[in-house]
Amino acid sequence: MQNDLLFSRQLSLDILNKRVRDLKFGYRQNIAIIGDELVGKTSLIFRFLSSFCDNHIVPVYLEVRPETIELFSRRFIGILLYNFMFNSGLPLKEDLDYLIKCSFRYIPQTINKANHILLNLKKKKYSAFPDLLGLCESIRHETGKNCVIIFDEFHNLETLGIKNLYQDWSKALITDKNTMYVIVSSMKYRTKRILSKELSLLFGNFELINVEPFDIKTTEAYIESMLGPLELKAGTKKMLVNFTAGFPFYLEVITKEIIKSPQADLADIIESLLFSPSGILNQKFSNYLKRFMDCPNSPDYLAILYLISEGHNKLKDICHIMHKTKKELTLRVNYLLELDAINRSADFLTISDRVFTFWLKFVYKNKYQSLTFDAKNQVAIFKDKINEIINDFIRISHKPVIERVIELLRSFEDDTMQIERKKLRLSRFREIKPLEFNSRSIKEGLIGRSGEGVWIMAFKHDLTTEDDITDFAKECKKYHHKLQKKIIVTLKDIDSNARLRALEEKIWTLDLNNLNQIFDMYSKPRIIA
Repeated sequence: MQNDLLFSRQLSLDILNKRVRDLKFGYRQNIAIIGDELVGKTSLIFRFLSSFCDNHIVPVYLEVRPETIELFSRRFIGILLYNFMFNSGLPLKEDLDYLIKCSFRYIPQTINKANHILLNLKKKKYSAFPDLLGLCESIRHETGKNCVIIFDEFHNLETLGIKNLYQDWSKALITDKNTMYVIVSSMKYRTKRILSKELSLLFGNFELINVEPFDIKTTEAYIESMLGPLELKAGTKKMLVNFTAGFPFYLEVITKEIIKSPQADLADIIESLLFSPSGILNQKFSNYLKRFMDCPNSPDYLAILYLISEGHNKLKDICHIMHKTKKELTLRVNYLLELDAINRSADFLTISDRVFTFWLKFVYKNKYQSLTFDAKNQVAIFKDKINEIINDFIRISHKPVIERVIELLRSFEDDTMQIERKKLRLSRFREIKPLEFNSRSIKEGLIGRSGEGVWIMAFKHDLTTEDDITDFAKECKKYHHKLQKKIIVTLKDIDSNARLRALEEKIWTLDLNNLNQIFDMYSKPRIIA
């Protein structure tokens, strides 16, 4: 994922750089970076570290992994000293004893404290974690340098057996205001809970950065950058955008296979990655499911994941299919939510990883529950299915946007979903029909009538301006129903004045990303405009 930062991570990178610069001037703002696995969080950190250069700041990056507190402590001290000595001009070795010896000349008090930690690690009741964090304040006292501690997958600290982990960490956050912490995690649900309960402080709170998959435009640019002179058919490129959902890891894996075998069909490449026993993605997903295999209620968890991948993504439907009570399955769903295996959007349950969803639906069940054990036949069936999906996607993508949205609205069944911070009631419509507006720039739209009121939607295919919002508001006044939901679908950009005007007119601006979230809920291909 070395290229992903060239595209859509600049805003997050700017925040990191600004917060570290502010640290030198006495303003400390801790940061929590969260996002799905493989979305590019670690790439963001590595890009920040590779471009970082400031002799007054000591960056300390640690990938937190399940290990003993002794190994963690030695790694912490070693990385801290290595980065402290990085610009000293001395030859450095990744050897803790050597680094301790070299550093003693410059930070003797800190080294004495580090030796104290190492000496006491064997003692059962010794808690090394607060003393490790205290090394940063010691360096500050001796040299005036601040430390930036980066814990990647920080929730794994819980596996080290540290007593009073968050209690001691909270004390350090309050008392040591010269050390900045950046925590990174793929466990979004658990991280938000920890930040709201365990590390929710008046001083030392964490600024949240959500790392999202690439948007459509960025995904297309990434594919073009990776493939260079190689060109894909427009339909194939759009299929890749839809299939990967903008996850940099999958984009990189698939485009590398295309470069390796430029004459191969996309179906052959997907088969080699997801269906073949040696396929990198097949192995990854198989290993991921193993975490559920040996735990109690394993069949329920696997069934829930599979049913969601099939499009049965509402709890009431899953209860009906599995013949389980709502109370019983709510416990199972909550467990999967805590592991970030699934997400909840009001009435809907989703799996954010679309490639994993595809594997569950078309590989997991068909391959591992097959009675024939005919590998050759299974491969042929799988490739036929991929080609069918590709052809269906290309056919559907040629339909006008308004036609596809009308088909989407016909799927609504009075459920509720959440888009950003808004809850949207997806009313069952008794009538949906196209509209033609008399506006200068907004020509097409639709109206949907339900028992709760009407939806009036307009579609803007180029830049949405303040005048567009004003014109649409006038058009909506022609309809005298009191309960109106006024929506303008912005398929391209929208300027800031238009957003403000929309708020004043109580018009909801639904961008392509938001619209595609609704398509996802109903297992329909995304609009790639």
